[in-house]
Amino acid sequence: MTSTHRPLLPASRRAAQVLAAVGAAALLVTGCGSDNGSDDKGSESTSQGAGGGQTREIKDATGKLVKVPAQPKRIVTLTQEDLDAVLALGLKPVGITNGQGLSKPPAYLEDKVKDIKVVGNLLQPVMDKVIAAKPDLILAGDMQDEQVLKQLREITPATLVTMAPTDDWKLSFRGIGNALNSMDKANKVIADYEAKAKKAGGELGDNKGAEVSIVRWNPDGPSWMEKKQFASGVALDMGLKRPKVQDKDGNAHTPALSLEKINEIDGDWLFLSTLTSDGEKALKDVQSKPAYKDLNAVKKDHAVTVNGSVWSTRGGPLASQVVIDDIVKALKK
Repeated sequence: MTSTHRPLLPASRRAAQVLAAVGAAALLVTGCGSDNGSDDKGSESTSQGAGGGQTREIKDATGKLVKVPAQPKRIVTLTQEDLDAVLALGLKPVGITNGQGLSKPPAYLEDKVKDIKVVGNLLQPVMDKVIAAKPDLILAGDMQDEQVLKQLREITPATLVTMAPTDDWKLSFRGIGNALNSMDKANKVIADYEAKAKKAGGELGDNKGAEVSIVRWNPDGPSWMEKKQFASGVALDMGLKRPKVQDKDGNAHTPALSLEKINEIDGDWLFLSTLTSDGEKALKDVQSKPAYKDLNAVKKDHAVTVNGSVWSTRGGPLASQVVIDDIVKALKK
């Protein structure tokens, strides 16, 4: 299996880092403070900053202790997942990066970020632009480039890696909620999402509990998503199932499949996405081939094209709403 959307380290190094990251990610939300600044010292402490402002010491997704402003005012986000989370918590960053596979911010957040400065592409910040944003907190997603992190920490020591390789979106979101001193609000956002997902899934009529295949089409073929990948998790929270061959734990996706194995992507419903123009062309080309036309989901007109920059990413609360709406639109007949 490979990462759902960003390249990871070679297998030998990744295995060791994943084990460390799992524990570190858990520490990120252990003993988190509430919105009103609780006295819990499990993973944070509050002190007076050099500039007179209150600071809190928390652990990021790597286990690193970082001092952050008690009430950050100028947040820069380096991934769309960080951006999604900040917006879902009712805050507005001063700098953002372009979306996954895009040269502009993600379309599903477009109306919320029109006047926010873009400081680079996903996990590729332009340092001069970050400096110009004058951040007091940088949310660096799953950044693994230590040289880039060093440069960011020279801009502000309050630079956090917010997600580990094995984190699901809810864990990452709670970690960001902790960093923003908004854990109560983060927990409410997740509770509201879970209630909406359950309600929507229960209103699908004959398609309640259907098997849904979630696939990204790459230039060299399709990859299906594991159960803990973002969109897969949303489908499961709605009470839907995955086809037996796709009923695998993990938050990654398969290597690209050949046409000989295309039956692995079949299901009651087939949700297809792409991330690049080459992937889009490859999907269009295969749709005229007998192997694709023979899929049961295709024969039943149950193949649905969805936005890869939402469905094929790590996700967040606002993206989850898009996935729920897409599923309801397709299945609620």
